[in-house]
This record gives sequence, C-alpha cells and structure tokens, in this order.
Amino acid sequence: MPRPLRVAIVGAGPAGIYAADALLKSEAAAEPGVSIDLFERMPAPFGLIRYGVAPDHPRIKGIITALHQVLDKPQVRLFGNVEYGTDVHLDDLRAFYDAVVFSTGAMADRELRIPGVELDGSYGAADFASWYDGHPDVPRTWPLHAEKVAVLGVGNVALDIARILAKTADELLPTEIPPNVYDGLKANKALEIHVFGRRGPAQAKFSPMELRELDHSPNIEVIVNPEDIDYDEGSIAERRKNKQTDMVAKTLENWAIRDVGDRPHKLFLHFFESPAEILGEDGKVVGLRTERTELDGTGNVKGTGRTTDWDVQAVYRAVGYLSDELPKLPWDTASGTVPDAGGRVIEEGGEHLASTYVTGWIRRGPVGLIGHTKGDANETVANLLDDFANGRLLTPETPEAEAVVSFLEAKGVTYTTWEGWYALDAAEKALGEPQGRARVKIVEREDMLRASNAVTPK
Repeated sequence: MPRPLRVAIVGAGPAGIYAADALLKSEAAAEPGVSIDLFERMPAPFGLIRYGVAPDHPRIKGIITALHQVLDKPQVRLFGNVEYGTDVHLDDLRAFYDAVVFSTGAMADRELRIPGVELDGSYGAADFASWYDGHPDVPRTWPLHAEKVAVLGVGNVALDIARILAKTADELLPTEIPPNVYDGLKANKALEIHVFGRRGPAQAKFSPMELRELDHSPNIEVIVNPEDIDYDEGSIAERRKNKQTDMVAKTLENWAIRDVGDRPHKLFLHFFESPAEILGEDGKVVGLRTERTELDGTGNVKGTGRTTDWDVQAVYRAVGYLSDELPKLPWDTASGTVPDAGGRVIEEGGEHLASTYVTGWIRRGPVGLIGHTKGDANETVANLLDDFANGRLLTPETPEAEAVVSFLEAKGVTYTTWEGWYALDAAEKALGEPQGRARVKIVEREDMLRASNAVTPK
C-alpha cells in the first residue's frame, strides 16, 4: 500500500494553515493520502493573528475558528516551540518529508531611511504591536510618556497603532490584553496622535471598516484638515475603479467638513506630508519635520520644498513589515522575500530548489489582508502536487511519522502540540473568566509551555 505524501510546513500562521487546507482538499488527500506537520517557533499557532492583530479586533481574530477546523484534522500535526534554523534545518526536514513549504510571515519593521530614526522615542510599529499583543520575546514594558505622538504610514497597521495609543486602558480591558499591557496603557500620557501620509486620501491603504472604527471610540476625536482633501485625474480614476478607495475617501471627506467635537483624545489624519527628519535633542525625539507634497496628475506626488516641524515626543514607523532571512534558502534582500515561481523556490541560476516551496508574506512580501494568502496557498500547493504527480520530488530517507518525533526528542527540543494548544486556550479562558473577559493572554514562554503540557525530552 503506498504511503501518504509527507509535507512539512514551516510557520503555523494563516498562510501555512491555508496551505495545509489546500493539501487536505486535493485529490492526493484521497489517494495516496497526505500527512502534514506544521513547525512553529512560538509555543502557540496562528502567527500574525495572535501576535500582530490589535486586541480590539475580535472580528479578525474570529478567523482562528476557521483555522481550527484545519488543525483539527487527523492528517495534521503541530510542533510548536520549534525554530527553523536552530532546532531543525532544511536537510533535516528533507530526511522526513517529500516536500517543505515555508510560510514564515513577517514580524520585523521595514527600514525607514530618514535622519533621526535612531533617536530614543523613535519606534517600529511591529515592535509596539508585539508588545501590546503579549509576544513572549519582547520586553514587558513600553515607554508611553509622550503627550503628542506621530505615526508614519497610512495602512491598517498605522491605524492599529494610532487607535491603541488613543484609546484608554479601560476601553481595552475587555479584550485579551495581559496585565502588563493593561498597566502600561494605564500610564499612557498620549493626548494627541498625528498620523502622516505622503500622498492623498485616494492613495491611503486603509480598509474602509478599519478606518470607520477609529470614530467609534467615545474617547477619540478624529480630525481631518479640509485642505488635505484633494484629488487629481489619477486619484479620480482610482476612486472610480476601486470601491474601497472611494469609501475611504468619502469617510475622510465627511470627517473633514464636520465640526470638531470635545472627545478628550485628538487623532489627526494628515495627508500630503512626507516625513523628512525626526528631530532630536540630547538623543531624544522632540519633533518631526515633514515636507508638503502635491499631486502630479497621475496619483503620485512631488515635493514642494515647504516644510513643517511638528511638536511630538515619540514617532512610530508603520511603513511596512519585513521577513527574516531563512537559512539555506535563496534571498531577495530588496524585497525581503524568497525568490519563487508559482510558489516553487528558485535558486540563483533559475532552477527550482527541489521539493522546496513558499507561500504567504515570505513569498510575496507583507501586502494584502489575511484572506489574500488563500490564493497564494492554492497556487503553491497546486505546483507542489504537480511536481509530486510527475515524480519531481525528492525521496525522504525516513518518511515514517514517528521519525521526526524521535529526532526532536533526541535533540532535546521541548515542543508543543495541537492538543497542547487546547490546554493553553483553556488556561487563558480560565484567567479571563473571573473578570468577565473571553480570555487573558499568557505572555511568558515558560508559562505558555507549562500550560500547553509541552513535551520535554527526558
């Protein structure tokens, strides 16, 4: 009887789980069957949904319910707290699997090259998101001393950062934030948040729902300068072509013409202001200099040479995420991605690195919403299965399911399982129950391992 197709997926966020789902729905799942192991460096699965999505977004976190259904399948196993490049390497995985799919996502901040980024008070949005999402590998405190704060970027991450800074700690208490985050936000002194984009309303990358959510807080007054509502031919064409762009522009127009209310925290959305320099004194942020831009007819902008200095004491850079380079894989430094063709990893000479695939942000960069990774996964898996059907996959030495378990235990790797996630999930829900909260996130890695009943080699 032929053995099942064995596939390792490195990264148990949405991209990796969608790839597992595509494999489970394929013809190969029926004959000869598939056997899928997900390797995740965190003790818990779900990647960016657990450690990148703001805690006041339960709707997005609801995607976890759909991902659960995939991980519940008997053909799928989870090995959490296992780091690729440290605990397991590409050659190790090739010994156990017919194919390896990398779906490691992006958790670092993309570089912003302006003077002053190194100052105390200049922060990456990804680092701040990791803190308020209770990531075990970042500090437990965050300096929230600034009364006036700048956020650079006009995407959904910038909105998340601005909203978390502008809300009160008590507004966020019903969410899953851990005690250290609540205490940190309780000490937050921010009264003014300024979000800056170098282009106009029609070029903003907000999703309409995320943008409107800003105005739902009783503590946040959203303010848009009427002078920033401007469109050229390229902008008008984009609004006609893209319904979401038009909805965002209409929301911003409505905010620009209304009277400013008296909600205590002011959140300003600025357009046509390109960050030029973070200003400092004694090594600390004391301001932000922007250059005014104007539309050039195509939807792009050009500088005017006119600058403004803004009185802020902290700057958060929300200009994009960046993936970490993966050992033993080719790497495109400029895009922060693994070179590929249809999900097949491509070496320098243009050849496919046999049995090796990518999907999600490590493949195409950190763009698009979580759901967009489904199409990615389907294409990658289709090409993997084509290689399988045509005999192009490498043959593993020890494809038996227990071989990788023996390997991890022989190396002394403490790992978590899918059953362990259920235990951690129950522990977090139990922490929230006395306070009437859905859950309270456990932060410390050792505490996560303990709650997960992690497998510790003798």
